[in-house]
Amino acid sequence: MRGMENDSPAFAASQESLGVLLGLVRTEIVRAMEAELAAAGVELRFTQFLILKRLARLGPMSASELARAVELDGGAMTRQLDHLEGRGYLRRCPHEQDRRALRIELTDQGNALWQQLTDCNERVLGAAQRSLGEAERRRLHDYLTRVLHALRDKD
Repeated sequence: MRGMENDSPAFAASQESLGVLLGLVRTEIVRAMEAELAAAGVELRFTQFLILKRLARLGPMSASELARAVELDGGAMTRQLDHLEGRGYLRRCPHEQDRRALRIELTDQGNALWQQLTDCNERVLGAAQRSLGEAERRRLHDYLTRVLHALRDKD
C-alpha cells in the first residue's frame, strides 16, 4: 500500500513521462490563459490568442506561415482568420512581391487588443513559474529550447 504522500498530484506528475508532463503543462497553460481572457472580458479562445500573439511579435505573414507558427491545418486557420477578421482584429492584405498571395496583419484594433492581452499572458506565465527562482527559470527556458531544437534537428 502506497503512503499518502504518494497519492498527491505532484507525486503523480513527477512519475509521468516527459511527453505526458509537457502535455499536462500545456493543458494547464491553455486553461489558465482562457480563464484570464474571460476575466478580462475578452471573448477569445487560446488558439485565437496565439494567432494575435504571433502577428504582434513576428509581424505580417502569410496564412500558411501563421498556420505553421500556431500548429493549425489550413482549414482550421481559415476559420480562425475569418473569425478574427470579422471582429476587426486582423486583415488580409495583398503581398507586396506576389500578387497572388495575401499577408495577414493586425489592425489598429488588433494591436490595441494585444496590448491588453500582454498583461494576461505575463500573469499566466508568471504563475506557471512562481515556484522557480530566476536562475531556475533561465535554466528551464534553456532546457526546453534545447529539447525543441533537438526534436527539430533532422540530422
